[in-house]
Amino acid sequence: MSHPAIIFNRTRLRHHRDRASASIAHADFLFRECAQLLADRLPDIKRHFPTVLDLGCHHGYLRDYISSLNGIEWIVQADISARMVSHAKGARLVCDEEFLPFADASFDLVTSVFSLQWINDLPGTLIQINRMLKPGGLMMVMLPGGQTLKELRQSLEHAELDLTGGLSPRISPFVDTRDGAGLLQRAGFTSPVADSEVLTIHYDSPQNLIDDLRSSGETNNLLASHTGGLCRSIFDAAMDYYQEHFAHANGKVNASCEVVTLTGWKKDA
Repeated sequence: MSHPAIIFNRTRLRHHRDRASASIAHADFLFRECAQLLADRLPDIKRHFPTVLDLGCHHGYLRDYISSLNGIEWIVQADISARMVSHAKGARLVCDEEFLPFADASFDLVTSVFSLQWINDLPGTLIQINRMLKPGGLMMVMLPGGQTLKELRQSLEHAELDLTGGLSPRISPFVDTRDGAGLLQRAGFTSPVADSEVLTIHYDSPQNLIDDLRSSGETNNLLASHTGGLCRSIFDAAMDYYQEHFAHANGKVNASCEVVTLTGWKKDA
């Protein structure tokens, strides 16, 4: 079998989350919004899910919304960052989503909200999730899609090309909705569904967006990015471009976030 390409620095991701564990409460509105969106889907599914695993739980936002739904009795919350998961209530543990330490057929429902986008081998992790589900179990995960941070991506690319004549990866590649169902089928899920919606966030300035990304631990984890970081001249030029091209009359700027939801069932004889 071929080995998956290593795109993300998982050690850097853990360090970013460790650092953000104390500041994320100031920038967690998107995680909470997506957790609510996922929870809103569960009552439409006429099944009980007594045992649940929430991967990449951050501070345990999803538990607050789903603990009283669909016959849920026990929720295990896991995150790659010990400092981050220490804020979650209830059952919790530290684990890497690329190497899941759970037995076969352990859970009725596996969820994840904005965490699996940092996986190097997403199909491999989906296969592991399928293995951990009981027959007839459900997986429902949310990830950022291709339209996410399109304004910031364009601004950084324009600034770097203009000042250096080249490009360095600054923003992660995201899951394409069109490929979502195929990923689920490849991992062995039945009745695979991939859908998306775009949320638009309004910031007072582009700098506020950057501050929120840092506070939530969602800054660049790409291996291919320059180790020296983003120089000040490129950053300032990108912020100026962002303000000029994506601001409203009141001065506020848009930041797009495409939320892709992947839903699949474990085969049940």
